[in-house]
Parts: sequence; C-alpha cells; structure tokens
Amino acid sequence: MSNATTIRPDEAAHFGKLAADWWDPKGSSAMLHRLNPVRLRFIRSAIDTHFAANPASLKPLAGLRALDVGCGAGLLAEPLARMGASVTGVDAAHENIAAARTHAQAGGLNIDYKHGDIGALGLSGYNLVTALEVIEHVADKPAFIAALADALGDDGLMIVSTPNRTVQSRLLMVEGAERFGLIPRGTHHWDDFLTPVELHDLLADAGLKLGNPTGIAWSVAKGLHLSDDVSLNYIATATHV
Repeated sequence: MSNATTIRPDEAAHFGKLAADWWDPKGSSAMLHRLNPVRLRFIRSAIDTHFAANPASLKPLAGLRALDVGCGAGLLAEPLARMGASVTGVDAAHENIAAARTHAQAGGLNIDYKHGDIGALGLSGYNLVTALEVIEHVADKPAFIAALADALGDDGLMIVSTPNRTVQSRLLMVEGAERFGLIPRGTHHWDDFLTPVELHDLLADAGLKLGNPTGIAWSVAKGLHLSDDVSLNYIATATHV
C-alpha cells in the first residue's frame, strides 16, 4: 500500500463543483454522457473475453467484485452494478461521493462508495478495476498505478482510458471543447496527458501488461466512437504479468 498521495486538491475541488448536475445529460457533464456508451461497449467486450462470459448475458459480472476509481457520481459504477458486480466506487471529491450515493439509492442499487485516496484505502482482491479519464488528473502517476495494481486480484482485469498527448488532443479537447463550453474550463491540462507508450511503461513498472489500446475518436458523421485512431483518446485493458 502506497503512502504517496495521488490526489490534487485543486482537481478534486474542480470536479466536486460539478457534482450537482453530474447526472444531467445536458449539463456540465454532457460530454461524459456521450462518451459513456462508447466506453461501455469496449468494457463489455473486454469483460466477455477475459471472464469467458456469455455475450447475451445481462449480468456477466455476477459473483465478481468491481472497483471504479475516480468514479465521479457513479456514471460507470451503476452500469457495472447492473451487470451483476459487487461494486466499490472511490473518488477524491466528497461532493461526488454524496451525489453518487443519492443517485444509486434512488435507483435501488447497492454500491459501496468511498471518499479518499486509492493508495490509502487498502483495497484488494477485485476482479475488475476501472480508472477512466482519471490518471491525467492525479498528482503521482506511478503511485496511482501501483495502487490500482494492489487492488487488482491475481487473475483480474483492469481497464484504463485517458487522452493521448498529441496535437489533435490539444486542439480538440483543450482549446476546442473547453473554449466552446463542451467541457468545463480547467478540466484538462494537456501536459498531464499520457501517450500509450508512457502508460505502457507505468503499467510495466507496476507488474502489469498493457493490452492493445483502442482509440476513442470523434467525427462529424459518427460522433464519439471506437476506432483504430488513438490520437485523441484511448482505452485499454491491463493484467498482471
């Protein structure tokens, strides 16, 4: 268990201010609502492959434990619970945890939400660990990855997504999306984005093997979609070596 803190107080405060309308598909998190179905498509395929689940099953995670790190108000944790998992959600902003608990209770979902630093919570033995659009916001990336690795069971599956540090991501995600109000100002810091090679190396240092990244791209015709193009954003699996 790492003693290094991965939380940036200013980042936690930024996202905490968005908690009240996190679940509003037309609010400040509208882009996440558009992104979530795309991520879930990848996640469901990865779950079916890794756990040899029936693609037709509504509960491919039945009997399994899932941990969503940087869970926000539960936009991913709730679908994981509906897939049958026993879900724990962790977030650095207490406002997000409060909103997540309220929304889960209203939907009749039993999700264990925790506020705090993943490295200090002593979590372990999870079959599935997810950290989507999170690592670019943390203070100590090696400590964060090490904490995720500690939480992941020996035969478990990790799924990570993050923006790539490219000219395209700077233009579209920072200067474009934030300038035109598609994403709240101050959400992204381009220098903190990770290339797939950098993520590979961080995971390798923690004893994890990165799967082939899949791009999350955008076009006028398709909107956000899974793609071979990783220049904007990408999502990938990781497992213990």
